Amino acid sequence: MDMATQPNLVTEPAGASPGAVLGGVRLLLRLEGLVLAAAAAAFYAHQGGSWWLFAALFLAPDVSFAGYLSGPRVGALVYNAVHNTLAPAALLAIGLVAGQPLVVEIATIWLAHIGVDRLAGYGLKYVDGFGFTHLGRIGRAAA
Repeated sequence: MDMATQPNLVTEPAGASPGAVLGGVRLLLRLEGLVLAAAAAAFYAHQGGSWWLFAALFLAPDVSFAGYLSGPRVGALVYNAVHNTLAPAALLAIGLVAGQPLVVEIATIWLAHIGVDRLAGYGLKYVDGFGFTHLGRIGRAAA
């Protein structure tokens, strides 16, 4: 029996986000979050950043939740724009090249936030609603 005619033996559990990762892959992605958060915190400490600034800005990316006031599609777009590593990694590179310690600190705090979110299971959002993420449904047991 070829792949085209083979029955689909993999099903998503009830309440799973469409396209959400499951099992060991989900665990690996969450562990990546742990490593990202730990590496960002270690780098921040190595750079001698102010822990007061770290505490003050750590939750700043969550202001993006306000996008959900305009509905789930806009909310997911705004949340995902702020909660992926592309922008803070670029900002970190710019700060390092330009020799701007404050820019480096802000980018590192931002990366630490994303890492902690991933570790906690807060993945990138689907337009179905805030609870539907690439790491599975928030509030549901891992499959």
